[in-house]
Amino acid sequence: MSSDFEGYEQDFAVLTAEITNKIARVPRLPPDEKKQMVANVEKQLEEAKELLEQMDLEVREIPPQSRGMYSNRMRSYKQEMGKLETDFKRSRIAYSDEVRNELLGGDGNSSENQLIKLREERAHLLDNTERLERSSRRLEAGYQIAVETEQIGQEMLENLSHDREKIQRARERLRETDANLGRSSRILTGMLRRIIQNRILVAILAVIVVITILMAITFSVRRH
Repeated sequence: MSSDFEGYEQDFAVLTAEITNKIARVPRLPPDEKKQMVANVEKQLEEAKELLEQMDLEVREIPPQSRGMYSNRMRSYKQEMGKLETDFKRSRIAYSDEVRNELLGGDGNSSENQLIKLREERAHLLDNTERLERSSRRLEAGYQIAVETEQIGQEMLENLSHDREKIQRARERLRETDANLGRSSRILTGMLRRIIQNRILVAILAVIVVITILMAITFSVRRH
């Protein structure tokens, strides 16, 4: 399990290094090359997200007692991924001096006004990017809470399962104890019944003996 996770880690490190290099090049490219590079980076960002999803699945399969270290590493990789996406959004709206001059084309008030307008649009885009980034962080925090809640739920279910097994074993012992008590009760009842029967027989024999003695005495007195 950990070997698969480490393999994904290596692929993620190589891929994010390539993405970082390409993001730094985006503002310096002319429009046509920039468009192609943006599409390339978007594809690689999707690949990086898929790697993170695979790593996240691997972490969920790790036993809870060993999961903490991998969860911390996943949190770091997700933060790195968020930073890459933010840098990429900014690089798409950034221009080098050469590209800016080409877009503005000439001098004078018209160029200055276009530059001001471009800066305002860029500031607006950056503001929207920051809002999206904050929303993404909130979603990430919510997802992390959901994952931790799921882990706690799994641990609780495991504990409940152990408690259920203990209760079942206790019930089985109680059934065995009840069965033993039932057998003991039947044995005692039989013993008491035999004791009573023996006492009745002894009493009958005693009465017979007394009657026999009395009859013998009577016969003896009459003869004299």
